Amino acid sequence: MYRRQIKQIVKDLNKKIVFIVGPRQVGKTWLAHETGKHFNNTVYLNYDSFQDRRIIEDESWPQSTELLILDELHKMQGWKNYLKGVFDTKAKPLKILVTGSARLDIFRQGGDSLAGRFFTHRLLPFSISELRDNPLGDDIERFISRGGFPEPFLAKTDIDAKRWRGQCTDGLIRSDILDFERIHDFKAIRMVFELLRARVGSPVSYASIARDVSISPTTVIKYIQILEALYIVFRVNPYSKNIARSILKEPKIYFFDNGLVEGDAGAKFENFAALSLLKYLYGRVDYKGEDCALKYIRTKEGKEVDFCIASNNNIEEAIEVKFRDSNISENLKYFCGKYNLKGRQIVRELKRERTAGGIELVRADKYFKNLFL
Repeated sequence: MYRRQIKQIVKDLNKKIVFIVGPRQVGKTWLAHETGKHFNNTVYLNYDSFQDRRIIEDESWPQSTELLILDELHKMQGWKNYLKGVFDTKAKPLKILVTGSARLDIFRQGGDSLAGRFFTHRLLPFSISELRDNPLGDDIERFISRGGFPEPFLAKTDIDAKRWRGQCTDGLIRSDILDFERIHDFKAIRMVFELLRARVGSPVSYASIARDVSISPTTVIKYIQILEALYIVFRVNPYSKNIARSILKEPKIYFFDNGLVEGDAGAKFENFAALSLLKYLYGRVDYKGEDCALKYIRTKEGKEVDFCIASNNNIEEAIEVKFRDSNISENLKYFCGKYNLKGRQIVRELKRERTAGGIELVRADKYFKNLFL
């Protein structure tokens, strides 16, 4: 199945190193191989393979290689300086594509030796927009219940999708986290993971989770940061002109795999909406160089709107998500009226679209299908 990022990746490879990052089993290796078909001589090397590791360390791939694909390279000690050396010294026809599950910014904390030498492409699960030309793109319920990861989404039965999720989740919690950082209390981080599954859509109190798991709030934050780094969850912070102040407030936590969300249909739909908006904004950042982020709005008095798109730290649009409510949210009216904001209410089950008081009431499938990614 064709993925839209290929065209831009091929273009970027002519200029710099390209990183494809994203969740486990989202299709990064497949995308790398598909990209390789656009070049005459492509070599794929996986650092987890002992034989490939020797080739990587010795730089002994064929001299005729046009595209070099390096998978799981972040597990190599000193990989940033290694890449810098290869990129700076090898013949310019050599193009380098690197894939990995863990976030590039986490692994770059030790230094900036690759500064100015790479483009990052964040690959997320399938979205309605990405599959707008495929019949499956019309099945919004499939996205909500199974999530957009290729294997469960394309599985023939719901049972096959559930079996994949059970095996994949166990691997995420054990193997991937152990590779990322030495965690001895697997029971505690598993409990944090399960609590987050049940709290999608609500501001997360680190202190509350700490009490439930009998660990410190600092440890809760550390565990959530690990889950973020491995693209298991993502946080949506409350909007504030003071960015530091916004980060200190309680975030909302969502999952990259919609199938992991526990709760009612409303919670599952809100997670789907959050992920769709995040993917759209990642596209604007990665492919257009824009400064934008997904936030939510909340006052000290508790008035809240589910999401807002912040561009250059100014609210571009306030968004409320509803499963089947055709009445425009009073909180959305309040914020749009007081601060002169563009407002939109996205509804899963809606008979008639309309505009009232400058706020658009739109069908979810139509809205998300029209996003560019």
